[in-house]
Formats: sequence, C-alpha cells, structure tokens
Amino acid sequence: MVTENQLQVSNAGHQNDGTNFFKTCFNGLNALTGIGILSMPYAVSQGGWLSFMLLIIFAMICCYTALLLDRCMNAHPRIKSYADIGEVAFGYKGRVVMATFIYIELFLVAVELLILEGDNLEKLFPNMRFTIFGLRIGGKSGFVILTALAILPTTWLRNYGALAYISIGGVFTSIVLIGCVVWVGEVDGVGFNERGKFVNLRGSSTSMSLFAFCYNVHALLPTIRNSMSERKQFSKVVMVCFVVSATIYGTIAILGYMMYGDNLKSQITLNLPISTISTKIAIYSTVINPFTKYAILISPITIAIEDKWHLCMSKPISIIVRTTIVVSSVIVALFLPFFAYIMAFIGAFLSVAISLLFPCLCYLKINKAAMRLGLEVIMIIGIVVIGTFIGIHGTYISVGHIVNQMKH
Repeated sequence: MVTENQLQVSNAGHQNDGTNFFKTCFNGLNALTGIGILSMPYAVSQGGWLSFMLLIIFAMICCYTALLLDRCMNAHPRIKSYADIGEVAFGYKGRVVMATFIYIELFLVAVELLILEGDNLEKLFPNMRFTIFGLRIGGKSGFVILTALAILPTTWLRNYGALAYISIGGVFTSIVLIGCVVWVGEVDGVGFNERGKFVNLRGSSTSMSLFAFCYNVHALLPTIRNSMSERKQFSKVVMVCFVVSATIYGTIAILGYMMYGDNLKSQITLNLPISTISTKIAIYSTVINPFTKYAILISPITIAIEDKWHLCMSKPISIIVRTTIVVSSVIVALFLPFFAYIMAFIGAFLSVAISLLFPCLCYLKINKAAMRLGLEVIMIIGIVVIGTFIGIHGTYISVGHIVNQMKH
C-alpha cells in the first residue's frame, strides 16, 4: 500500500505539469498491488474455487465506488484528500470519522509489515534465537524487533523524497513473485495438481475480508487524481488499475491454490520449498519491500499528531513521537502475530467502510440529484447493504479467529 503522503512527495516535482497517464497508472497500480498479493491464494483456499468469483466481483464494485469518488471530486474541485470528501459531505465530524479510519488502517498495515518480516525471515533462517537486552527471544519475535530497529531511523526523517520513487519497483516485485511461484510449480517439481474445494461457506467471510483489504485504494484516489495533468482521464486510470490488479491477484490466487490446495498458509511464500533459488528470490523481494514502505506508511499518523499538538518544531519530541508509534506497532505485532487474521480484520472493519460504505454515502450526500430513485441508486443501496453485512460478519469472524489463536 502507498500512502497519501508518499504520493504527495513523489509528485512534488510535477506540480507544474502534473503526472501523465502512464505514471499515474503506475502510482495507482502500486497502491493496489501491496502485501495483500501474498494472501490471495489463502483467500481462495478459505472460500473454495467459487470465491474466485468474489475476487472479480469485489474488483468491479470497488472500481465503481472509486468512480463515485471521482464524481464527488468533480463536484467540488477544492477536494484534495479523502478526508476533504468527508468534510464536504458531512462536515467536520465526517472528516474526523474518515481520517480516524484511515489512520487506524495505516497503523495496522504497518503492524502487518512487521509480522510479514518476522514470518519470512524465520523461514529463511529457521531455529534462530536472539539475546536482546539480556532477554532470550525466539526467531520470529527477534526478527520483528530487529526489523523495527533497522527501520526506526528512517521514521525520524521528515523528508521522504528518497523513498518516494518505488511505484515501478512495487509493481515489479509483484511480477517477480508470480514468476517465482510459476517456476517453483513448473520447474522445481511442486506441480499444479491440487483440485481444492468448489465452495467452503465457512471460510467465505474470511475470503471477502481479504479481498476487501486488497482493493482498498480509495483513501489515496484524491491525491492520485490531483497529481494528474489531465484529470479527465482519471476514470480511465481507475479502470486500468483495477483490471490489471485483478489480473495479478487472480493469477497468483489460481497458481497458489492449484499448487497447495487447502494446505495453503497465510502467505504463499511460507509454502514454497526453502531449498530452491526461486523461493529465496521470492522471499528476499518480499522482505525488502517493507523496508521502503514502513516510514512512509506511518508518516500521515506522525504528522497529524505533531500538527495537532504543534510538536513539529521540536526535533527531540518529534523523534519520541515517531519512536513511540514504532514501539507500539512492535508490541501489537508480537502479541497478535496472525498475518491473515489481522488482514481479514482490517479488510472487514476498515477497508469495507473506506472502499464501499463511505464512497456511496458521500456520493449520495454531495450529489443531491443522485437521490432520485433509479437503477444507480438501487445499486448504491445494494452495495451499502452488502458492505454492512460483510463488515459486521467479517469483523466478528476475524476477531473470533484472533481470540482463538491467542488462546493457543
């Protein structure tokens, strides 16, 4: 996931001319093809082959709600961020609610990056033990802490220009991962022989929550749009990004499920045989990516805190604030190291609201004419109803899984 702050920095050099169509597509595509790609095979395994259709349906619905946000921005050109849309639609309270959802989501995705590092580094270096400040710590927990220590200095910087140019690299990483999975299946002997289940209703809620997480790019769309030189082309950018990302997600989901079936782990890299070069390439590319994204990911949170209490003028206090956020994310990652279930919770509770509910409600509020009963209003009401059901049910299921894992 790419943050709104990142896009503002990466486009700072284009304020006069704006980014062209292709650069904007790369920004949008990098935002869509984040760490969720690792869990796509697991998502399909949870719901069975029929849930693959949900992946496509979610892409279509989220693409439509993204276009609704574009209409909101066309109605009010002063909108520069997702929170602005909330304020235009529902006043200051709307801004606060939407900003809060975004900040919580960013923090939990930062937690996911640490869990991701711990899982994959433990696979590369099994049976490792660390002594940190006199404490004997297991491999996965130790890797989480060491990763945080390595990342920490980058969070103290206020200028993220050096970290901004990762859009093409992020897309390239996704392609490398797919290539490695194909190589493991075709050349390294794993094969594509698993049939899997046609449908698994018990796991369908988890599947939908994970799909919602993967397609949640809506908070970034206003910044992506405002960066363009030709904003009339933004609707085309949205459609290109969702079609390509759905293709990438669908490809990795099918390949992974055909390789490992119902034995899939939360991340496809954890299933790959560690002895092969292709697996090491896949894991290394997965491990490197969070190092470039963590600092940028939490920057909107730190900047909001510093601006709220006017702390940005004091460098030591700024460092303390940023360090506290990193330490907080480490604590959550250590106590809740459940990658797929945390992702499912984010998808059900936060992503559904940000990508399905809020766009529909804001559009109906801003565009009064849209309230007239017609096919589109029926569609929007249907999305709100479906989104509410997925949000409530998915949150209940994901929290239940987390609690059960904690008991074990």
